[in-house]
Amino acid sequence: MTTSSTPVGAVAGHAEIGREIDALDTPALILRYRRGVENFDPRLFDLADDQIDTAFLPDSGVGRWPVRFLLGHLADAELVMTFRIRRILAEDRPVLAVWDEMAFADSPLYTPGLRQPIAGYLAAIHTLRRWTTELLMALTPEQWSRPALHPERGEITLRDVVVGTTWHLEHHNVYLQAKIDRFLGPRAECAPEEQARGRCGPSCGCHGEP
Repeated sequence: MTTSSTPVGAVAGHAEIGREIDALDTPALILRYRRGVENFDPRLFDLADDQIDTAFLPDSGVGRWPVRFLLGHLADAELVMTFRIRRILAEDRPVLAVWDEMAFADSPLYTPGLRQPIAGYLAAIHTLRRWTTELLMALTPEQWSRPALHPERGEITLRDVVVGTTWHLEHHNVYLQAKIDRFLGPRAECAPEEQARGRCGPSCGCHGEP
């Protein structure tokens, strides 16, 4: 997924996130995938409707898509990737359909006119990830290596799909966080007492596991 503009340091950050996720062993990958919406700044719900539907200029440094649009894209991506995971497990070398995400982007699905509640998008992502996590935890190493054929990328494995969807959400969260910070100011740092307990407070900007 490409964006028209990039927050400072985001290109290097996205590549680093991808390498980090790909290097994880299976239990760590499952935990990283499971986080899902826990990656998002809870101040999302402090945004007004006009802020949620604000588009940005290409040179804004936060990506052009409005918050509601971006969350709709992420929810649809979860639907697609969850179905791919299940097909790879159920079928013998399935040929995966190409998801034309730009057709979705150009459709009315994410427009302000529909006013789809962002809570619905977040609930969909959360439910799909928690549901699929239970499945992933039960798989054998051989099942993680089950192949599928992607029309553009060739042969991929189930693990490739899990790595890709984990990266996809975190990649877009860089832009989502930049938009929230633009409206509400920088996210607070983790309080020392929270750090000492190994977890974050409700407005923390770190990515420690709860």
